[in-house]
Formats: sequence, structure tokens, C-alpha cells
Amino acid sequence: MKKKIAILGSTGSIGTQALDVIKSNPDLFEVEVLTAHSNGKLLVEQALEFKPNCVVIGDEKQYDSISKELWAEGIKTYAGKEALKEVVQMDSIDTVLTAMVGYSGLEPTIEAIKAKKKIALANKETLVVAGELISKLANQYQVPILPVDSEHSAIFQCLVGEFHNPIEKIILTASGGPFRGFNRAQLEKVSKADALKHPNWEMGAKITIDSATLMNKGLEVIEAKWLFELEPHQIEVIVHPQSIIHSLVQFEDGSMKAQMGLPDMKLPIQYALGYPNRIPSDFERFDFANFSSLTFEKADDKLFKNLALAFDALEKGGNIACALNAANEITNEAFRKELIPFLAIGEINEQVMHATEFVKSPKIEDYIQTNELARQKALEIVKNYQA
Repeated sequence: MKKKIAILGSTGSIGTQALDVIKSNPDLFEVEVLTAHSNGKLLVEQALEFKPNCVVIGDEKQYDSISKELWAEGIKTYAGKEALKEVVQMDSIDTVLTAMVGYSGLEPTIEAIKAKKKIALANKETLVVAGELISKLANQYQVPILPVDSEHSAIFQCLVGEFHNPIEKIILTASGGPFRGFNRAQLEKVSKADALKHPNWEMGAKITIDSATLMNKGLEVIEAKWLFELEPHQIEVIVHPQSIIHSLVQFEDGSMKAQMGLPDMKLPIQYALGYPNRIPSDFERFDFANFSSLTFEKADDKLFKNLALAFDALEKGGNIACALNAANEITNEAFRKELIPFLAIGEINEQVMHATEFVKSPKIEDYIQTNELARQKALEIVKNYQA
């Protein structure tokens, strides 16, 4: 039987590539739900092509126009945050691909887990913000969480057949982004356009900026802790500019496993949707003859302080990672709007972390409050920074 897929964030980079995977495998997958925050035009185009049961648009002002376009096709339209939380509970859904950007993916993911839907997780912020809560719920409802991030998919693939063997450590690889090797003086002059030129991956604007600041790798460190039940000292980050080795696992005997391939997000998306089976594909193949060397170097977490902040948040625990993520969503956007310089992203994130009231064992209400307060604090600092 075909797996029926709900894609939260179908108009973004991950969502559009997931639809490409589904389109290439019509005998295996069927689109049941599509959702978008504000790109109603593309959402309608996707719905007309893939004929889902229903769509959800976050921007309620677009409900009438989208509903009119899809009604004749028998595709139901809903709008708003509450509709998003409700639609993931539909009995017909087999897998929910959470490809929304940022904090917004948290509550729909919680509702999908409670409805016992398999989760294909591309929204790393869900585990960054509330990893302890999500892990408990996944265990309680016996719901698998299959990682879609290329690095975490790599770790997961290395662990298949090894789940009974304890991990000594994992090594997450980072491309280093567009500013690898830059000094502070050079970073003080970089622009938004510079930061959006990622050397290896095609991604959305927010994650591309996060990659440039190494915050994306920091968020992946926190995500890895919850996905693979690790302690901070068991997680290492290494810069690998070619992005061929997507991550590694080291076991207790010293042996290491790596997952390799050309940088293409469709591969981890397809692996998560098809698991436990690998699906034949026409993706471009890696050829050793084209790569005379694969290189590695230490990540500079002093200059790119967001990576160090993520490890600090992981060590402290509680609600601090939630505050860090909230601050970063504000500073990332502020940089993209050219309101603050590049290095201010990490500096403001650090200030917000230190200003956050610590909650050791947060409940969902604490995460919501921490997120709101941290955003307010970051916005305040951004405003004063302009002054």
C-alpha cells in the first residue's frame, strides 16, 4: 500500500524536494496534506498537481482565494495555527514530514506524535527547543522519529544494524559555510549577499545564514543529543569542506562508520520516507576520480561563537536551548533585513541566553513563555543596536 504523507512546509526547500521524491515514486507515496505559511500561490500549484485531501495556509487572509481555487477539485482548505495542529491528526496520514522553519514546527509535531504518526523530522528546532519533551512523548506513544537533516540521517544510517552497540561518540561534519578561513576583520565586512552564497548546498535563506554563522551546526549538535541519547562530550564537530562525508559514528572498539554521498537533500528525504527500505533513484553518483582528496579541519567556535553557545546550552539544559533558538530566529532575520552586522548575530544570541531565567525541568508552557520572552529581548537589543 502507498504511504500517505503530510508535508508541513511544502513550499520551502525541503518540502519542494520531498514532492520531487514523491513524484518520482508514485507507486510508493501519496500526498495527503500540504501546508504553507504564506506562499499561497505555490501551495495552490502543488495542490492542483498532487491532489491532496486538504491543504492548510497559515496566513488566514489567503483562505478565501485558496479555497475558491481548490474547491472544484474537491481539495479542502483550512487556515491558521489551530487547523495545522488538527490536520496532522487525520486517520489517513501515515507519515508527517515536518519541514516548517523554526519554532513554528513544535506544536504540530507534538500533536502528530500524540496521534501516533511516524515523524520524518526536518525541523531541527523542534528538538532544539523541547528535546526532552519530544523524546518523552515519542517514547510514550511509541512513535519513530526519522531524521531528515543530512548529518543526522547519516548517523542514523550508520547505526542501522548497530543499535545494540553503544556509541563512543558521533562526529558531525560541517562544510564551514561561505566564510571558512575568514578572520574577524573580514567577517566585519561581509554582507547578506555574501552569506547567502553557500558553497555546497541549496537551502532556504534562514538555514543558509545559520550555516554561515555555524548556528545550523550548533542546532544539529543539540538535535543529535536527543535523537541518539548522547551526552555533550560524545558529540564532536569537524569541518569537511567537500561535504561528501555527511557524518560519522565511532563505536567502543574504536571502529568508525561514515555515510558518504554527493550533497543532495533528496537522498535523506527519500531514506526517511522509505525507511526501512532503500528506494532506487537516479540521483547523481559520487565518483572518487573527481575528488583527489577529502579534507578536515577544526571548527573555529571562538570566532563563530554560535557553535560554542549551542554546546553551552546543551550543558546547561532546561529551557536555555529554547532561548538560544528564539534569539537566533530574531537575529538571523535582522541580519537578512540588514539591520545588524554579521558578527552581531552571535553577540546578541549570547546576551539573550545570559538574560534568560533558567527553568530546569520545563513544561510546554515554559517553552512557550521562554520563546516569547527571548524573542522580545532579542528584538529590544536589535532595536538598540540600530540606535
